[in-house]
Formats: sequence, C-alpha cells, structure tokens
Amino acid sequence: MFVCSGCCPMGCFSGLMGLVRRMRGPKYDGKYLHSVVQELLGKKRVRDAITNVVIPTFDIKLLQPITFSRFEALNDESKNALLSDVCISTSAAPTYLPGHRFETKDKDGMTREFNLIDGGVAANNPTLVAMTHVSKQILLDNRDFSPIKPTEYGKFLVLSLGTGTAKIEEKYDASKCSKWGALGWIYNNGGATPLIDSFCQASSDLVDIHASVLFQALHCEKRYLRIQDDELTGDTASVDVSTPDNLKRLIDVGTALLDKPVCKVNVETGKNEPDLSRGTNREELNRFAKMLSDERKARLGKKKWNNDQHSVSPVNMHAN
Repeated sequence: MFVCSGCCPMGCFSGLMGLVRRMRGPKYDGKYLHSVVQELLGKKRVRDAITNVVIPTFDIKLLQPITFSRFEALNDESKNALLSDVCISTSAAPTYLPGHRFETKDKDGMTREFNLIDGGVAANNPTLVAMTHVSKQILLDNRDFSPIKPTEYGKFLVLSLGTGTAKIEEKYDASKCSKWGALGWIYNNGGATPLIDSFCQASSDLVDIHASVLFQALHCEKRYLRIQDDELTGDTASVDVSTPDNLKRLIDVGTALLDKPVCKVNVETGKNEPDLSRGTNREELNRFAKMLSDERKARLGKKKWNNDQHSVSPVNMHAN
C-alpha cells in the first residue's frame, strides 16, 4: 500500500508511475548506448585490444561470473567475442540497463551462448579478478616449471581505483531495515536500493581488505594502492546523473582526491583511514609511474640483449 501526505496529487501519481516502470523494466532501454559502442568499436574483437585487458561480466543464465581477456581470447576462440558485445554486457547494471545476449563460435565451429549482465554483480571491485588472471597466465606459461611461490606475489604492483561511494551519508540503519519487506529492500524512499547497495559495497570492501592484508603479510604493502572516496553525496554519488554540472563536480572530487593522504580500510569500522606510513595519492601515483617506467626499461633492455644474443653466430661467439 502506498500512502501519500502533504504533496501534489499529480506529483505523487508521477512518482508512483516512475516506481512502477522501474519495477517492470530497466530505467533505460540501452539502444542509444549500444549504437554508440557498436559504432566506436566496429568489428574489433577482444584479441584486438592493444594491451592486456580483463573484463568481468556475469552470466545470468548460468549464474556464474564470466571474464573476457586478451590472453584468453588468443587461446580460446569462443572467448574472442566482439568488444562491443563485451562492453555492452559489462555495463548492463541491473534495474538500469537490459541484459545482453550474444553468441560466439569455438575453433570447431560450435556455438557458445552468453546471457550477460554487469560484471559488478560478481566483481564490483575487480582487483582480485586481475590478480587471479595474471596468476593463471603465469601458471599456463610455466606449466613445465616450478609452481608460483607465495613470495612472488610480492612482485605484483596493484593500483585499484574506486568510483566513489556515499558511505558518509549513512542512509540506512538497523531500525529502518527491520521494518522493510521485499519491496523495501529492493526499492526505498528517494529511489535508494538498499539490497544492491549492500551487496556491491560488501564485495568491494572485502576485496580491498583481502588484497591489503595479503600485501601486508608479504611485507610489500607499498606495492598495493587503493584510491577511493567514501564522502560522495547527492548527485555525485549517483550512477546515472551525467549533467555537465555533475560531471564538473566529479572532476573536482577526483582532483581534490589526488592531494589527500593514502588511505586503507579499517576492518572494524569499514571506513577509509589515512595510512601514516605513506604520503598523498599524487605522490604514490608518481612513485608507481616511476616503478612501471623502470620495469619497462629493464624488460626492453633484456629483450634487446636476448635479440642480440640470437643474432650472433656460434662462430662469432666462439671467436669472442
């Protein structure tokens, strides 16, 4: 039963109709988004990506996560989907955009069906997805050699960028949620979605806590950097308010975040707290960039050395 008091009848009716529409179907039909993505990406497939990518999705028919990556696409034809299909799928947030179905062929010409929605359902924070994928690639590339040692995870360099949360608003509490039924948990006053908010935030923070503890246990906590803002409010915390004013506010939030201290999650309070052993996010990003640059130079130098060695004939090597 819906009760309205002290508001315009037409306004109440309009709000009620909006709620009914949201409960009957997604907020957007996705047609424009799909057309733009398909136009931009054309016939490009996952293996055509110019760098290694890992894109999580969730198969609503199989009820299991499905990830797409350049590495897998090079080794499994059925995972070499159109990039447009993968991007449409991983952005299909429940209640906002429709799920996406498409098919691929394996190397034998057999059809594989995908029924996908937003990867955030399974990996709202995809840090562990990326780490697991790198580990899988190392295992496959070195299957004839010794297994990965725990200390080798200390060589990982992980930059985890959050998209911001509205934790500071503290919108829910036990007194309120104790009165909710199914509808209250799914759709609450002002368009809030407590159940979705809870699942998404819980999975995101658990991944952050797991990764943070893992790197601390390996005594290499400075090789993991999580940048997140838990103080978003109003439209800045929304999923789909893309007005020029709100986009400008989001840019300002990101710029200000650069000069805030590096934080880590307090496992008891769930809040980000300054890590006194590190500087600002800007300083840490500069340090990460230097480490990546040094690593790339070292790899290019090693590759050049290997190429030079292969180009030298056995006679010349013996003469030297």
